[in-house]
Amino acid sequence: MSVTVGVVLFPGSNCELDAMEAVRALGGEARILWHGDRTVAGVDAVVVPGGFAHGDYLRPGAIARFSPVMDAVGEFAAAGGPVVGICNGFQVLTEAGLLPGALQKNRGLKFLCTTVEVRVETTDSALTNAATRGAVLRIPINHFEGNYTVDDETLARLRDEDRVVLRYVDNPNGSVDAIAGVCNEGRNVVGLMPHPERASHDLLGSTDGLPLLRSLLSAAGGPATDARAVLVGAAGGGVGLGEVDEQ
Repeated sequence: MSVTVGVVLFPGSNCELDAMEAVRALGGEARILWHGDRTVAGVDAVVVPGGFAHGDYLRPGAIARFSPVMDAVGEFAAAGGPVVGICNGFQVLTEAGLLPGALQKNRGLKFLCTTVEVRVETTDSALTNAATRGAVLRIPINHFEGNYTVDDETLARLRDEDRVVLRYVDNPNGSVDAIAGVCNEGRNVVGLMPHPERASHDLLGSTDGLPLLRSLLSAAGGPATDARAVLVGAAGGGVGLGEVDEQ
C-alpha cells in the first residue's frame, strides 16, 4: 500500500525536493504542506525539509514552532502518529517541546559539511524499525547548530528508556553522549541531525539512509504497520537537489 508523505515547507526551507525524491524513489507519494496550514489531514507522513526555517534569525526552529502547521503536527503526534525531525526539523521539534533537549552551536564553533558514521542503537522507533541494531551507517551532516545538549537527569532517562536512537561513531559536533538522534516516550517522535534522504541513491554516494527511510514509510502505513507518520525534515543539512548550504 502506497503512503503519502506531506512535506512541511517553512519560509527558508530548501531541502524539500530531496525529501520528496527519496520518498518517491521508495514507492511513496509526497506533497507540500505549507507552514500556514492548520491541518495535516489526508497524508500519512509529513516532511519538513531542510534550510533556514524563518531564516533562523532568532535561533533555529524558535519561530517555526509557532507556525499553524506545528499545532497540527503536535496533535498528530499526540494521537500516536510517528513524527521524524531531520536536522532543522530536529531543532523545531525540541523548540516545540515534542522532544527533550536542545541543539546548540557545534563544538569549536565550526560549520560542518561532511559524511559521518552513525550507529543504530535501537530498532524500536518510527525511524529504525526496518534497520539493524548495531549497524553503522554513513550519512551526511551539514549544520552549525547540531550539538545536542540535555540535562543530566533527562540524559539518564533517555539511556534507561532506550530512547537514544542513533549515536555518532566519532562525535563530530560535541553532542552529549555522542547522540545523533533521540525519540520520545511513545517512540513515535524521532529527531536526528544526519540526513538519510541524502544517502538514498548510489548517485549520492551512499544508500545507507534507506533503512531509516523505509522505517518511516513502514510506520506511515506500509505493510508492517497501520501507524501513520510525520517526517519533520531537515534544515541544517548538506547540499542536496537544488539547494544551498544551510546552517
